[in-house]
Amino acid sequence: MIEPDAGWEALEAAFAALGRVLLLLDAEFRVVRATMTLDTWVCQGACQKIRGRSIEDLLGAHLFGVDEALRTSLEHGAREEGRRAFVQCETGAARLASVTVAPVLPGSGGWADGARYLLVLRPAEEDQLILEGALAAQGLVARAPAMLKIVRFIESLHRSDATVLITGESGTGKEVVARALHASSPRHGGPFVAVNCGALPADLLESELFGHVRGAFTGAVRDRVGRFEAARGGVVFLDEIGDMPPVLQVKLLRVLQARTFERVGESTPRTVDARVIAATNVDLKDAIATGRFREDLYYRLRVVPIHVPPLREREEDVEPLARHLLSRIGAREGRAVRFSPEVLLALKRHPWPGNVRELENAIEYAVAICQRQTVQLEDLPPEVADGSLEAAPSAEPEPGDVGSDEAVRVRAALDAHHWHHARAAAELGISRTTLWRKMRSLGLHVTAHRGVRRARLAGKST
Repeated sequence: MIEPDAGWEALEAAFAALGRVLLLLDAEFRVVRATMTLDTWVCQGACQKIRGRSIEDLLGAHLFGVDEALRTSLEHGAREEGRRAFVQCETGAARLASVTVAPVLPGSGGWADGARYLLVLRPAEEDQLILEGALAAQGLVARAPAMLKIVRFIESLHRSDATVLITGESGTGKEVVARALHASSPRHGGPFVAVNCGALPADLLESELFGHVRGAFTGAVRDRVGRFEAARGGVVFLDEIGDMPPVLQVKLLRVLQARTFERVGESTPRTVDARVIAATNVDLKDAIATGRFREDLYYRLRVVPIHVPPLREREEDVEPLARHLLSRIGAREGRAVRFSPEVLLALKRHPWPGNVRELENAIEYAVAICQRQTVQLEDLPPEVADGSLEAAPSAEPEPGDVGSDEAVRVRAALDAHHWHHARAAAELGISRTTLWRKMRSLGLHVTAHRGVRRARLAGKST
């Protein structure tokens, strides 16, 4: 007969060899034991610290909350597989994992004493995230730490109905984040109603948001339901909120404060039953300072702030985003298309000033041009295929310039690695984003790179 400790040690060795983590949970979903693999996965000491604590402390409440379906299913003796969660640590580290959990079978042995459930964690494929289920439909793709942090934050809000303000440059995917928030919220079964606040003049926008009654103004021949009513039970997404006319900012403030509104031409108050998520690429603090945006409205909207970084600051997302977009665009066109290695390299090198929207447009262009099953460099837009930084023409710094020594050092690293940005940045001890900024400021542009490449190719032919 195997002693309990010996049995557990054997299990630890087996799960470590497979790169898996095993946890035993009691009837209250507290951790009884965890294999030491957890320490290598998340942080040293995690295995010891989690003992006796709720599994929610490790994986979050979206799987094991008291009212969650997974927990109820386990309590009825079912097994659950293929769920995803972030394995979290007090240090802030986290790792995406696939979760399998099942009731412990009778007669399992001494190693299972006090345990009711057995839970296994394995690494999520490619250590990236294309969220499954409802969130996958929104196209939320993340590999960069900054975006993974947003994903974890969205998961932490899964029970919340709070107003959210999403900020970020144009084209970063603010609406995608808004849809992901809705898909993981208690209102996920309700509608998602989007309004572009900068697309209409004040009078039309007021009618769009709140509706109107017949005869309220010239052309109002019938009653009209506004977006706040249409979003009952769901979400109103106010895009480009920074461009909302001041007169409507006052009315929106009332909606957020009193949760009521009136249709245009009517004095009967109507109750708001919709969550508000707003987004803007405008610096609202600057807009407040110049009198273009109300400070009280800003704080009413900014109950939960989320900032989406530009694509150039999350370069790890470029490849998974590109593959996701290629799959979606290819499916729409009825084609199965893939990227060549050179195309993936070019996509990673480009700084994407237009963010994800520019990336999507570039891939749509490539699919339209490509006549084969593999997208090649010549199928990309020229500015992407050439590795253009979309900066001013190349200019060498004059002798004596402040940046001359720095320019020589950066140029030497680029030349040494044939202008491979990632490798040059690694040699210089900086990120690729910092390298791009230095290249812009020092006048080191890709025109010089193309000259070097041509010279090198010419040399091979002689």
